[in-house]
Amino acid sequence: MTALLKLDNATIRFGGLVAVNGVDLEVEKGEILALIGPNGSGKSTIFNMITGIYPPTEGSISFNGKSIAGLPPYVIAGSGIGRTFQNIRLFKELTVLENVLIGAHTRGRCNLAGALFKLLPLVRKEEGRLLESAIHCLTQVDLAHKASEQACNLPYGEQRRLEIARALAIEPALILLDEPAAGMNPQEKHTLLEMVRNIRAAGVTVFLVEHDMKFVMGLSDRIAVLDYGVKIADGRPGEVRTNPAVIEAYLGKGATH
Repeated sequence: MTALLKLDNATIRFGGLVAVNGVDLEVEKGEILALIGPNGSGKSTIFNMITGIYPPTEGSISFNGKSIAGLPPYVIAGSGIGRTFQNIRLFKELTVLENVLIGAHTRGRCNLAGALFKLLPLVRKEEGRLLESAIHCLTQVDLAHKASEQACNLPYGEQRRLEIARALAIEPALILLDEPAAGMNPQEKHTLLEMVRNIRAAGVTVFLVEHDMKFVMGLSDRIAVLDYGVKIADGRPGEVRTNPAVIEAYLGKGATH
């Protein structure tokens, strides 16, 4: 496989705190990679570094062979990296479809001046394309039938899926999912697991942070492990599950799942 995303000696400091320390990590095109570790180990910080919220203090981050370290978030999103957040960030007063259209518009080709003249044929064609794309994204997460509902009226698990649909609306090559199964019941987690597999089958590489080990082990092709901002393991699920350093740092002594 080919590395789609590469972190080389990625390091970030906040004052005297080293939150992420010299992490080397590759996300290969077409895989599902999970990043696990104890609370505060730097997982979400790595996502924030990749997506431009925090520039790395040291090291490099490249996507599709090009450096993205320190670029603004909207530029990184436009390059083909979508993401969700640990805490749901929907526009809850808007409809399900409108939330996804906001994501779709980041890939639109018409500028603001053109958008002010709705009758222009180019703009109308573009709006039609974005609407079609948004409906497709909702279909991918089984929410097309709720397109006209307000986002705030969706159950929690469906709000999580709506966030994924909005991230898919930018037509990403890589999607980052930050604790997508958090707060879900077993049935919702099963639905999500199949959904993520289908997203990968549609050609999108998946990089996720997650605490639910059963979910991670059943979904991931490969797992990387952080502890105190340092990568301590990287391998297939069976290898990580039996790694003594991982068992001690995260899974707990005697863990078998």
